[in-house]
Amino acid sequence: MANTPSRMVPLGTPMPAFSLPDAVSGRTLDSSALAGKPSVVIFICNHCPFVKHIRAGLADFARYCRSKGVPMVAISSNDVTSYPDDAPAAMARESASAGYIFPYLYDESQAVAKAFDARCTPDLFIYDGEGKLAYRGQFDDARPGNQLPVTGRDARAAVDTLVAGGKPAAGPKASIGCSIKWKPGNEPG
Repeated sequence: MANTPSRMVPLGTPMPAFSLPDAVSGRTLDSSALAGKPSVVIFICNHCPFVKHIRAGLADFARYCRSKGVPMVAISSNDVTSYPDDAPAAMARESASAGYIFPYLYDESQAVAKAFDARCTPDLFIYDGEGKLAYRGQFDDARPGNQLPVTGRDARAAVDTLVAGGKPAAGPKASIGCSIKWKPGNEPG
């Protein structure tokens, strides 16, 4: 199990524009659907042990976000030729099995992962109502094998602060997870 940290993109960075297919509904979702309110974008995949570890907590966090009026999307950017368990049909099955209520988008070209400078799964980005990055980093302190409960504490605190009109605390911990599985020759610089 690799321990790849997220790249700590500067706060205030605008959300990259994207338009990706939802593996669950088959519809295309455009980033403009997230405009005008706080929103959550998280890079995940089906096979990563770090994502599997927070799976139930992620589903619960999505329900929490919905209750606060905060849209959430997940994006998988893995190379499905090398990792077929992360292909769109498997993403749809995983979404149903895990109880995910968010769109689970497929980034086949990996261009969206590069635009966000996403590096690992999970890699969490929370934006304010102006589409500026307000939080990036870990979901919580839980990791496979560390015996800490999965709470989504850090992500929830950021959402709560944004909904209340504030700015999340600076200095979050980087997310740790599996590296995004890049297509040969497509690795970011």
